[in-house]
Amino acid sequence: MIGDIRTIVERACAAETNVFGYGIWTHHITKVAEHARRLAPLFGADPEIVEIAALLHDYASVKDEALYEDHHVHGPIEAGAILTKLGCPEDTIEAVRHAIAAHRASVDVERRSAEARCLANADALAHIENVTSLLHLAYARWGRGIDEGAAWVCAKLERSWGKLDPRVREIAREPYEAALMVLD
Repeated sequence: MIGDIRTIVERACAAETNVFGYGIWTHHITKVAEHARRLAPLFGADPEIVEIAALLHDYASVKDEALYEDHHVHGPIEAGAILTKLGCPEDTIEAVRHAIAAHRASVDVERRSAEARCLANADALAHIENVTSLLHLAYARWGRGIDEGAAWVCAKLERSWGKLDPRVREIAREPYEAALMVLD
């Protein structure tokens, strides 16, 4: 099933309608999935659920740019539809949906499960360790000026840092400090 999900999401990332470009697959979504698998034991999370949630966490905004601002709301709906078609058990679907709904740092949502906490940390870690994808969004995608783009990336990194579990902060400290130094 994970292979099917990877194919669905990668195809959406490769589509001409994806305004974020294929790089969201190579520089963000796959990195979040890698981090989620690696962090699952730390959080006592189900590795299959966190990998599925990681692959689908930004799917709504990839599929339709108009859903970007509220992709944490639309993402669980999209994930539920995909997972239902693939015959996924309902308890897995609900766990994935909650993790996606709770993954954003800019939205105050209670992370009620180990999987939700794991995904939120994996997403934040991917932002911190792959700052080039944020720079691409700020400058290439949104056409921001130097100062405005740097301020947006700094704010995104600070939000990501703020949602990290203290154990994950130790992993992220060096790349986080390096990114802030470059953006200063």
